[in-house]
Amino acid sequence: MHVSQPAVSKTLAELETALGARLMDRNRSGVALTPVGQMFHSYASSSLAALRQGIEGISETLAGGGLRLSIGALPSVAARIVPDAAVEMGRIAPEVGLAIVTGPNGYLLSELAGGALDLVIGRLGKPEAMSGLSFSHLYSERISLVVRPGHPLIGRSDVAAISDYPIVFPNRDAAIRTMAEQFFIAQGIPQVGHRIETVAETFGRAFVRKTDAVWVISSGVVALDVAEGMLVELPITMRETLGPVGLTMRGEGETSPALRMFIEAVRRTVAGLQLAS
Repeated sequence: MHVSQPAVSKTLAELETALGARLMDRNRSGVALTPVGQMFHSYASSSLAALRQGIEGISETLAGGGLRLSIGALPSVAARIVPDAAVEMGRIAPEVGLAIVTGPNGYLLSELAGGALDLVIGRLGKPEAMSGLSFSHLYSERISLVVRPGHPLIGRSDVAAISDYPIVFPNRDAAIRTMAEQFFIAQGIPQVGHRIETVAETFGRAFVRKTDAVWVISSGVVALDVAEGMLVELPITMRETLGPVGLTMRGEGETSPALRMFIEAVRRTVAGLQLAS
């Protein structure tokens, strides 16, 4: 083992002190494990075996070359979470390529169930879409109402006034569609303004900045725009539109080392942004 006898004795003595028990008996015939030592040895052996398997699994995965993970992400996640997670993944496992797919939550979950995706980061799916899938909560996200700088509604908290303006509303495939409709119905506005229904954030961003339209969108999609002053969030309480965002995976089979590394990168990103709840 290339370790001197005094060093082994010192380490063993420190371990026995930490455990508060003798691990070995020393006598004229040699050294033997005590009953406590035998118990501890079984746990230590299992831990070392698991560590070796982990190291070998990651080494084999990364040595294979050409490995790619297919990640599905809602637009809000693709804009806010995935970029930082991809940067960290490139740092710790540059050999692993990433294919990022965005789209409506229902579409992403169907692609995951069919094996086209390895992971979906998005909203909790409807019960019928979650058959054979598992969901792990990351954080909760609400809907935002955003407009261009200088919009007449800025500073106003009157929801009813929104009906006087065009509105970019989530379409029927969007994960937030039902929550958005329920919010406006609860406010006594079953039909709001002239609707343009879409989940295309590039269109929504461009259209709202050119018009007086109000954009109903997940807060994560526009967080950077609001922070940079490109868009303005209306001061309307949207707490009741909070919904879970998390990791959805297929329920069967083991998670590959590469996917586990990416999931940890996502979790660290969420923690760093202080989104976890």
